[in-house]
Amino acid sequence: MSSLVPTHQSAVVGASLHSPLVPTLRLDATAPVAETVASLNAFGPRLLVGYPSALRPLAAEQTAGRLHIAPEAVMSASEVLSAAVAAGLAQAWGTAPHNVYAATETAGLASPCEHGRMHLYEDLVICESVDDAGSEVPPGTTGSRLLVTVLFSRTLPLIRYELSDRVALGAGRCPCGRPSRTVEEIEGRREDVLALPGDHGVVSVHPNVFHDVLDGLALSGWQVVQEADGLRVLLAGGPGPGTRGLGTGGVKDLLVERLRSAGAGPIRVTVEAMSAIPRTPLGKTPLVRARPPDDS
Repeated sequence: MSSLVPTHQSAVVGASLHSPLVPTLRLDATAPVAETVASLNAFGPRLLVGYPSALRPLAAEQTAGRLHIAPEAVMSASEVLSAAVAAGLAQAWGTAPHNVYAATETAGLASPCEHGRMHLYEDLVICESVDDAGSEVPPGTTGSRLLVTVLFSRTLPLIRYELSDRVALGAGRCPCGRPSRTVEEIEGRREDVLALPGDHGVVSVHPNVFHDVLDGLALSGWQVVQEADGLRVLLAGGPGPGTRGLGTGGVKDLLVERLRSAGAGPIRVTVEAMSAIPRTPLGKTPLVRARPPDDS
């Protein structure tokens, strides 16, 4: 469940795994859920790999009894996997998802050990979590961006190449004994942080404000879209049982309250129930779509 665009990393990996000895089924994350469910029911995968935003509605279909698969392992990649989504996937298939941190420019960056802590592939990529001035931040502190130096790429060397990922790296040793540093938290990308008017100027509102409200609802997906005059919040799986009886009005009130607590001033918030969240051409559904500063 990823992109079929041939230049995207997920498509490259999928193509490299194609073999007559190992049956594989590559599905487009932009396809309708019902079509994907029918394909998976017919194929019966032992390993299920996809974006979190693509796996979440499939977990809902499994719980509802329309999807009937029993994968031995579930792997999530290419998007931030929140604790709420991970719990939903584990509940649907009885196995905790294996989360891989990767980027098209670097391939894999980190994956978890048996203790659930993500370790960097430091023999392949050097990672530096830095602040706005480009100085490395202390362990456990979330940087404003990530600088990566790829050690294996000879065709196009990347030295301190900037990713807009906001990442906190660890320092201490892990009980597993691996010497590589750990990834303590992946907050998302700088583009996910909204700049909203506050009582004393512009304030930065982190996506966690929306995670706190929306991840606890029985939704198959959500997205916050910043518009010229406010925020438009899209919900898939509501507004009835999907919002646990709150309805779109109740969700709106909760979001307005949390935004005020985060320092935002009065802002227009509209909440819309949809059958599915619109996807990008690569099949992703970014949780936050911030308005570019020069957008008119």
